[in-house]
Amino acid sequence: MNLLQRANLNPFQMLLRHRSGDWGDVQMEDALANEAAAVHGNRVISSYEAAGERLWIITEADRSATTLLQPEEY
Repeated sequence: MNLLQRANLNPFQMLLRHRSGDWGDVQMEDALANEAAAVHGNRVISSYEAAGERLWIITEADRSATTLLQPEEY
């Protein structure tokens, strides 16, 4: 992902942040929804600012996949 390279970010570190409950730059209601989703098995979405752009990390509800992408790739 070019954004990760431009922002000099390690994708594994970003995944660790997401996994540990650091949802990034989200509204309080989204953070609370993520907390509930993590417990009840719903989709979890983190959002981080990187090099002036947005990076999303999305874990599917069934935990089958976690994806790093930019909003325009969604």
